[in-house]
Amino acid sequence: MESRARRPSLHRLFASVTIAHVISSLLERQIEKRPDKVRLQGRILFLTEDPELIKKQLAGWDLPWDTKNPANNPKLRDDISTDEITPAHCCFYFDRTLGEIPYVGLRCGNTLPIGRGDVKKGGFVCSVSGRRRGKGSSREQSPYAEMCAGIQVAIGENIERIYQQNCQNLGLLTSTNFSLVDRIRAGEEIALSEFTVGEDEITKQVIEYGGLFPFNVARMQGKVFLPPIKTEKRAMTLAEKIFARHMVSATSETADLRSAGTGESPVPTHFLPTRYVRPGDTGFTRVDLRFSHEYVTPMASIFYEQNVGKDVPVNDASSIRFFRDHLTFLDEVISEEKKKMGLLDLATQLKLKQEDFAKQQGIKLHGELTDRKGSEGICHSVMLETYALPGQVNVGSDSHTPHVGAIGCIAFGIGTTDLFNSWITKDVRVKVPESVKIVIRGKRHANVTAKDFILKILSLDYVRSGKALAKVMEYAGEAVEALSVDERATMTNMAAEIGGFTGIVAPDEKVVEFLMERRGLQRAEIEEMIEGLQSDPNAEYADVIELDAAEIAPMVATPGDPGNGKYIRELNTPVPIEIAYGGTCTAGKNEDMDMYASVLADALKQGKRVSKNVAFWIQFGSQETREYSKRKGYLEIFEQAGAHVIEPSCGACINAGPGVSTRPDQVVISAQNRNFPGRSGPGQLYLASPLTVAASAVAGYIVEYEPSNPKIRSTPQPSI
Repeated sequence: MESRARRPSLHRLFASVTIAHVISSLLERQIEKRPDKVRLQGRILFLTEDPELIKKQLAGWDLPWDTKNPANNPKLRDDISTDEITPAHCCFYFDRTLGEIPYVGLRCGNTLPIGRGDVKKGGFVCSVSGRRRGKGSSREQSPYAEMCAGIQVAIGENIERIYQQNCQNLGLLTSTNFSLVDRIRAGEEIALSEFTVGEDEITKQVIEYGGLFPFNVARMQGKVFLPPIKTEKRAMTLAEKIFARHMVSATSETADLRSAGTGESPVPTHFLPTRYVRPGDTGFTRVDLRFSHEYVTPMASIFYEQNVGKDVPVNDASSIRFFRDHLTFLDEVISEEKKKMGLLDLATQLKLKQEDFAKQQGIKLHGELTDRKGSEGICHSVMLETYALPGQVNVGSDSHTPHVGAIGCIAFGIGTTDLFNSWITKDVRVKVPESVKIVIRGKRHANVTAKDFILKILSLDYVRSGKALAKVMEYAGEAVEALSVDERATMTNMAAEIGGFTGIVAPDEKVVEFLMERRGLQRAEIEEMIEGLQSDPNAEYADVIELDAAEIAPMVATPGDPGNGKYIRELNTPVPIEIAYGGTCTAGKNEDMDMYASVLADALKQGKRVSKNVAFWIQFGSQETREYSKRKGYLEIFEQAGAHVIEPSCGACINAGPGVSTRPDQVVISAQNRNFPGRSGPGQLYLASPLTVAASAVAGYIVEYEPSNPKIRSTPQPSI
């Protein structure tokens, strides 16, 4: 009994010794700030809407630019996503080969004006674009590709949070100041402070040190200034309360990190939380869970091995999870041309590198199935079903990490450099964000779902103009409270498309029931966990948006952007479809299966099946959801109705599985979260709810779902 009682302390001692070894070696490393002036010698690439202007620049012509009279300039491309900077298949590379890639997916009208190697050959040092630069995926391959092609400064009217933080972490400068164009062209020396204007003290120093890793080394060496959080007692939002519990004391943590390498005291096993925070407070937040998938883990592991050491243990492997979920079905849809380019082999290397690193570090990997093709589950699905808890802070290598905000925790996407640094420090830097409260009142119509709510929100000018960028989306109101946890997860998940920091819903009785049913937790334990996890009545919000659920009808987002929301009844002419896809983290949950089954069962009662002109793919988000569907008898309904069922994987959403388009004129309706150009093939992709996707698969064109029996609820009762 005595030896068992000692095991936890021995484990902590081992953990402290290993991390002390890491920090000891880093304490000896020479770290200096970058020069305080920058001189850029090279050309500027303006990413314009007109493809011919881009082609002329690539051919050697310098586009004139009037910084004093912006109205005289050509229109710049807005909403450039990371899918366009580095298309999904380009992310199979995780080295400097990415320098051949930037902007090859950039679509201007119907044209892709930039080819492989064009940017690198053009001698460009600065890239300029319009609003919401870098939206979408958290892939750090995008700014890394730009850097490897020679780009040193990225300028945009406004810049998405994750993309900008990835740039800063790598050492790529960013700015929204277009007056820099003239100075760069003139070859002037520019003060580094021009690129730190308006930034918090920590971000300023990350930029000055040339990236997050050198900053963190300087942090361990006590060279950086971490501003103490001195916020006095105030009313707080839900997100602020969780951050206040997790923010690390600036003074004590530096001393703890330094002493860890000297043997003076062990690494602390607890942190002193900050009592109150307000938007703008900066520091490091302790992280409860960290996860990544095969698109990011390999690059992060290489960074870790290069900068820290190949055989050095990560900090607390027990709180890290890896997932093989994105590319499980890639071999079924990858083109022969891409196979000849060796891309399938490269994708296999991603899988193998993640497996090797997981084994070496003792990290839990949710991998491929052994008895059939498919994955254990999509990272976000498994994190919600198995790991995340109310009040936690979770980070993941994916922009849809906010998925688990449905149970009342703070979860946000981070890039490769943030990820590998968290393997050392078990914290991430954060500037406490403002919150926007989105209140949906009233009762929704029977054929309206959470997906329709979020498509409506995405269509608002407030979101499309970029005013929601980097803010917490707190969903509330009777219509949100009426949603199940699965449905709430659709809304928190797609805070990523809003460009928000995260999405969150205050935990309530439905969360208690969810955790009891899915995790086997005790009611008293959960109720204690969620106590106090709601915003104070007089908490401050950046904005409050109010919507009436009764005024929202079934919606689609027309091809090109999730913000292209439109009521289905407003489509001028019928839109025939060839492919319907229901799946991904957003729409592969238990209740999504309820919806597909409800529509198809209704169709079968009327003697109908999936249209002969449509291929309807239904993909589970996890094995748990597959087993749920099996218990409910849904597999038989799907088969009888003519739908094709697929094992868990991100699949078509990332252009890596059945359900992708193969022709530019092919029309797809999908319950996934994004429809950026080229993301899921070359076709025209409409976003919609699971109800709309299934109804459209039966009809053969885009339609609202109307149950045959009006007394039957078209959105099934919440599945716990």
